[in-house]
Amino acid sequence: MRLREQVQDFIHEHGLISPGDRLLVAVSGGPDSVALLHLLFELREELDLHLEVAHLQHGIRGEEAKADARFVAELAAKLGLRFHLKEISLPQLISAAGKGNLEALARDERQRFFADVVREQGLRKVATAHTLDDQAETVLMRFLRGSGMKGLGGMAPLHPITAPASLTVIRPLLGVSKSEILDYLGERRASFCIDRTNQDPALLRNWIRLELLPKIRERVDAKLPERLSHQAELLRDEENAISQVARRKLEEIRGADGLRREALLGEPKSMQRRILRLWIEAVRGNLRGLDFAHMKDMLHLIEHGAPHGRLALPGGWQLLREYDRVKLAPRSARLKLPCYSYNFVIGSTLTIPQAGWEIRSELVKPPLAHFPADPMEAFFDAACLTEDLIVRNFRKGDFFQPLGMAGHKKIKNLFIENKLALSARALWPLLATVNEVLWIPGYGRSERAKITYETASILRVKLVSLRT
Repeated sequence: MRLREQVQDFIHEHGLISPGDRLLVAVSGGPDSVALLHLLFELREELDLHLEVAHLQHGIRGEEAKADARFVAELAAKLGLRFHLKEISLPQLISAAGKGNLEALARDERQRFFADVVREQGLRKVATAHTLDDQAETVLMRFLRGSGMKGLGGMAPLHPITAPASLTVIRPLLGVSKSEILDYLGERRASFCIDRTNQDPALLRNWIRLELLPKIRERVDAKLPERLSHQAELLRDEENAISQVARRKLEEIRGADGLRREALLGEPKSMQRRILRLWIEAVRGNLRGLDFAHMKDMLHLIEHGAPHGRLALPGGWQLLREYDRVKLAPRSARLKLPCYSYNFVIGSTLTIPQAGWEIRSELVKPPLAHFPADPMEAFFDAACLTEDLIVRNFRKGDFFQPLGMAGHKKIKNLFIENKLALSARALWPLLATVNEVLWIPGYGRSERAKITYETASILRVKLVSLRT
């Protein structure tokens, strides 16, 4: 089968291009990207394509890189296609960042550039020239570095990207070998550029391509890249199926205040990892910096850690266990919760912005139609409340005399018994006098000012959330 028909079949099989698509073709000047541009140009009428060309000059190979940019610009002009060029200095970017992988920084800059052009020119997708051999290198590289099923699935023919920029990438040559590319270019006597940095075995990908893969081919057979590509496709399909299950599980155990710990631990360990990864990616926006060791530490904290444990994560985040809830929050070196205290007037409504609550009150006449069934509601004998009332948050050492008891109880112990998270108890509103706590909404009230047959006026108070 001629390469043109082979690529056309691959495009149709994977739904990469629709009639009328407006594509940006990423062309470095190397043989793969030059072949991709020629092939898409040949197919432009059959597929009703609008094509434009983009080239990013990384600023790391001096005059050679500038010559490559000129070559791509001339090729685009020869084909009558609009050309987009951006020049950057990767060394300066690395110096400014202070750290980072050269390959990863280059990839991010390319994606941002392509996304900008696609948006500004009203295009739909960017086509890149990754081949069957690139797929084999990617799978082996991820295997050597340590990767799960998703990583070993390699590159997908169609890949939506959300970070560092929003972009849809298609890879029409992913079923084509390097030798087929070179034969195609040779038949057309098409020229291309050679990037000498691709011959440096100091880079892991280059070493895999130049040394490891040839040795494995020699020991096994020449069809290794094809088999690795098939394996990657199988893993991608299985990964997608399992991920759909994990997403449904995540929705079942996720609430507004985090994950339900017991529900998460009820899943198999492999599903726990997937649910955590999906959740973290949704909250944080990415999974950068997280590896197997981090996942292991997170699961250990969730299952065996202290009821109020925390774990620092890369990127300035932390995982929090608060009894039966698991939360993810930005990590702050100096977290200081607000301390508040408000005067409370009987019959008024008091808003507590720090805690997201308000306390509503009214005076009612006896007898009561019912005792409060809602723990967020309480009744007091108004005549017994002779001191000024305040609403404040919890203080260390706070105690109260529970209704029906002669002794006193530490409010901290009450919170612990009811498994109220540290973050919640620090802001929880208490109705009090200067010397005594009268009511802990949701958890108990004092013996003080209880309703009796002699009560002539009743204070009704209710705590209402402002977060609807």
